[in-house]
Amino acid sequence: MKTFKDLEDHLKKFMIDEQSDAHNVKSINLAKYNNIRIWMDAAKYQQPHFFVRISISEAVFSISDCSKINGGLGYEERLVIKWFGRMGVKNQLRELWDTSAKNKDEENSPGTAGN
Repeated sequence: MKTFKDLEDHLKKFMIDEQSDAHNVKSINLAKYNNIRIWMDAAKYQQPHFFVRISISEAVFSISDCSKINGGLGYEERLVIKWFGRMGVKNQLRELWDTSAKNKDEENSPGTAGN
Protein backbone atom coordinates (compact mmCIF):
# COMPACT_ATOMS: atom_id res chain seq x y z
CA MET A 1 0.00 0.00 0.00
CA LYS A 2 1.19 3.50 -0.81
CA THR A 3 1.95 6.00 1.94
CA PHE A 4 1.28 9.73 2.08
CA LYS A 5 4.99 10.28 1.36
CA ASP A 6 4.73 8.12 -1.79
CA LEU A 7 1.78 10.18 -3.03
CA GLU A 8 3.57 13.44 -2.20
CA ASP A 9 6.60 12.33 -4.22
CA HIS A 10 4.35 11.20 -7.08
CA LEU A 11 2.50 14.54 -7.14
CA LYS A 12 5.77 16.50 -7.02
CA LYS A 13 7.21 14.56 -9.95
CA PHE A 14 3.96 14.91 -11.90
CA MET A 15 3.85 18.69 -11.39
CA ILE A 16 7.45 19.16 -12.44
CA ASP A 17 7.03 16.92 -15.49
CA GLU A 18 3.83 18.70 -16.56
CA GLN A 19 5.44 22.10 -16.35
CA SER A 20 8.68 21.08 -18.04
CA ASP A 21 6.75 21.05 -21.31
CA ALA A 22 5.38 24.54 -20.71
CA HIS A 23 6.55 27.59 -22.62
CA ASN A 24 7.53 29.32 -19.39
CA VAL A 25 9.85 26.54 -18.21
CA LYS A 26 12.43 29.11 -17.04
CA SER A 27 9.99 30.66 -14.56
CA ILE A 28 9.16 27.43 -12.68
CA ASN A 29 10.17 27.54 -9.02
CA LEU A 30 10.97 23.88 -8.39
CA ALA A 31 12.00 24.50 -4.76
CA LYS A 32 8.41 25.23 -3.75
CA TYR A 33 7.49 21.65 -4.63
CA ASN A 34 9.98 20.28 -2.12
CA ASN A 35 7.44 20.83 0.65
CA ILE A 36 4.32 19.34 -0.93
CA ARG A 37 2.22 17.73 1.77
CA ILE A 38 -0.82 15.45 1.48
CA TRP A 39 -2.91 14.37 4.48
CA MET A 40 -6.44 13.62 5.68
CA ASP A 41 -8.38 14.80 8.75
CA ALA A 42 -11.63 12.92 9.38
CA ALA A 43 -12.32 15.11 12.41
CA LYS A 44 -12.52 18.19 10.19
CA TYR A 45 -14.45 16.76 7.22
CA GLN A 46 -16.38 13.50 7.45
CA GLN A 47 -16.62 12.87 3.73
CA PRO A 48 -13.55 11.12 2.25
CA HIS A 49 -11.09 13.88 1.32
CA PHE A 50 -7.44 14.83 1.10
CA PHE A 51 -5.58 18.04 1.85
CA VAL A 52 -2.80 19.31 -0.39
CA ARG A 53 -0.38 21.99 0.77
CA ILE A 54 2.07 23.57 -1.65
CA SER A 55 4.24 26.26 -0.13
CA ILE A 56 1.78 28.48 1.78
CA SER A 57 -1.33 27.48 -0.22
CA GLU A 58 -3.68 24.74 0.91
CA ALA A 59 -6.83 23.12 -0.44
CA VAL A 60 -9.11 20.21 0.45
CA PHE A 61 -10.44 17.92 -2.29
CA SER A 62 -13.09 15.20 -2.28
CA ILE A 63 -11.77 11.70 -2.95
CA SER A 64 -14.91 10.81 -4.90
CA ASP A 65 -14.40 13.29 -7.75
CA CYS A 66 -11.59 15.70 -6.74
CA SER A 67 -14.04 18.55 -6.35
CA LYS A 68 -12.67 21.29 -4.13
CA ILE A 69 -14.17 21.41 -0.65
CA ASN A 70 -12.21 24.36 0.70
CA GLY A 71 -9.12 26.50 0.11
CA GLY A 72 -7.18 27.11 -3.06
CA LEU A 73 -3.86 26.37 -4.72
CA GLY A 74 -3.91 28.90 -7.52
CA TYR A 75 -2.29 27.67 -10.72
CA GLU A 76 -1.32 24.31 -9.20
CA GLU A 77 -4.94 23.40 -8.48
CA ARG A 78 -5.49 22.30 -12.06
CA LEU A 79 -2.36 20.15 -11.85
CA VAL A 80 -3.64 18.41 -8.71
CA ILE A 81 -6.93 17.69 -10.48
CA LYS A 82 -5.06 16.34 -13.51
CA TRP A 83 -2.83 14.21 -11.22
CA PHE A 84 -5.93 12.85 -9.46
CA GLY A 85 -7.19 11.60 -12.83
CA ARG A 86 -4.13 9.44 -13.37
CA MET A 87 -4.68 5.71 -13.10
CA GLY A 88 -4.56 4.44 -9.53
CA VAL A 89 -4.35 7.76 -7.65
CA LYS A 90 -8.01 7.76 -6.55
CA ASN A 91 -7.74 4.15 -5.37
CA GLN A 92 -4.55 4.89 -3.43
CA LEU A 93 -6.18 7.86 -1.73
CA ARG A 94 -9.26 5.74 -0.94
CA GLU A 95 -7.04 3.03 0.63
CA LEU A 96 -5.30 5.63 2.78
CA TRP A 97 -8.68 7.05 3.84
CA ASP A 98 -9.98 3.58 4.77
CA THR A 99 -6.80 2.78 6.71
CA SER A 100 -6.85 6.14 8.50
CA ALA A 101 -10.50 5.70 9.46
CA LYS A 102 -9.88 2.14 10.70
CA ASN A 103 -6.91 3.26 12.82
CA LYS A 104 -8.96 6.11 14.28
CA ASP A 105 -11.78 3.69 15.17
CA GLU A 106 -9.29 1.36 16.89
CA GLU A 107 -7.83 4.26 18.89
CA ASN A 108 -11.30 5.24 20.09
CA SER A 109 -12.65 1.76 20.81
CA PRO A 110 -13.34 0.78 24.44
CA GLY A 111 -10.50 -0.96 26.24
CA THR A 112 -7.69 0.53 24.13
CA ALA A 113 -7.29 3.86 25.89
CA GLY A 114 -4.50 3.95 28.42
CA ASN A 115 -3.05 0.54 27.50
